[in-house]
Amino acid sequence: MNDAILTVSHITKRFGTIVANEDISFSLGKGEIVALLGENGAGKTTLMSILFGHYVADSGTIEVFGKKLVEGSPRASLKAGVGMVHQHFTLAGNMGVLENIMLGTESLTCLKSNPGKAKKKLNALMERFGLTVNPKALVKDLSVGEQQRVEILKVLYRDARILILDEPTAVLTPQESDSLFETLSHLVKEGLSVIFITHKMREVLAASHRCIVLRRGRVVFASETCKTNAKTLARAMVGSDLPKIFRQRQIPGKEVLSLRDITLVDKNGKKSLTGLNLSLKSNQILGIAGVSGNGQSQLADMISGLVPTYEGQILLDSKVVSHISPRRMITEGVGRIPDDRTGTGLISDMSVMENVASKDYGQFPFSKRGLLQFKAIAARANRLVKKFDVRCPGIDTQVRQLSGGNMQKLILARELSGSPRIILANQPTWGLDVGAASHVHRQLLKAAEDGAGVLIISEDLDELFQVADKICVMYHGRLSDSQDADSVDRAHLGLIMSGQAAFHDGEKNET
Repeated sequence: MNDAILTVSHITKRFGTIVANEDISFSLGKGEIVALLGENGAGKTTLMSILFGHYVADSGTIEVFGKKLVEGSPRASLKAGVGMVHQHFTLAGNMGVLENIMLGTESLTCLKSNPGKAKKKLNALMERFGLTVNPKALVKDLSVGEQQRVEILKVLYRDARILILDEPTAVLTPQESDSLFETLSHLVKEGLSVIFITHKMREVLAASHRCIVLRRGRVVFASETCKTNAKTLARAMVGSDLPKIFRQRQIPGKEVLSLRDITLVDKNGKKSLTGLNLSLKSNQILGIAGVSGNGQSQLADMISGLVPTYEGQILLDSKVVSHISPRRMITEGVGRIPDDRTGTGLISDMSVMENVASKDYGQFPFSKRGLLQFKAIAARANRLVKKFDVRCPGIDTQVRQLSGGNMQKLILARELSGSPRIILANQPTWGLDVGAASHVHRQLLKAAEDGAGVLIISEDLDELFQVADKICVMYHGRLSDSQDADSVDRAHLGLIMSGQAAFHDGEKNET
């Protein structure tokens, strides 16, 4: 492009024998939005980390506004006009908006802060770019969408003219996502340029001017967005056509899980769940939508047996369960796919084989008279790795060496191989590319077809509409009535998620 303000030329980056980026070149024009796509491990984050100064490229150059960018210095990138908003916000919750924005902008040798000057500049930015937020508010009291505005304002306050957004809508409601892209449209009209990393095709097609696809560290596709489509982009990302996912309507069977008037109080005396009712049946997928922090984690932990003290009743097959524990719920046939793959889903320092065996190592044929039977454990691990397409050098590979998608496949292999009656999937495709997400969805749909009751907790409405039979919303620890996924209005669900629409939670939330 003749008006390019950012030029990336022949960037290559290796980590040992692994080539993360190979001979990557692209440009960004003034007032342009470029979407960057690719599978997990395709090299997107590495490339952006080089651009923002976290990594140094092995070869190649980057020019910003015609000048070569100093390598390996985030401060130099900011000074050159490059700012980055990470997927997980880096804000101090106990500090105010203005304090967060000023943080790190004043010299350590400065004897006195000048909040008046900073507030004047912040107000000018908010007025110019349409980013409204209360400068005096504590960050912890802001909505997720408002916190994201603060992150963007932090970058603009530092005079950034190129904005990098990593999965910008991962934790936003549909309305907040629409608001974000309205903001981005306003930013580019004011002359800023944007690169955003996303897995959501709808956003790419709706918001970007151009799109670039990375696969195995190389640029394999680049196009003006108006000249391509979701199918072409998905094929470029994974190297082949994705199998189509069809949600076939099943006749729900008997009730396998019921929660009745559940109330949960945290250690600070605050109710995280209030009067919660839920009914899940076999051959059914029930989706729970909601913005992060509304009680979903507490609900998932309780169903997994990690929260032994609560008010109300948990019923499995219409029988009240008391004295719950993780082992008890596993014995009762509950399979758990947690939202934190590396923290609670897998043990990163252990091998693929050891992680596969971590739930049932004490059972026959994997154990005899208290002794582990490694041949049986290895044979099962090899069988499941092949069946679930877990791509790894071997079953002795440490889990930390796997990509996010392959970690998730490993969890699915372990949890679904025992044919659980109830499957709890908390954010099952969080951070996964379209190929890995498609694999996860197919496995969950098959489990429901085979008779399991599947409970999916997700912040991604697209995901729930694709696989769920019924959808309900979690807001401030309460659960709304479930509604048929084929007839419920997406916009209305978004309003409930943000607390802007009437909230109804029936006595039993029958599905």
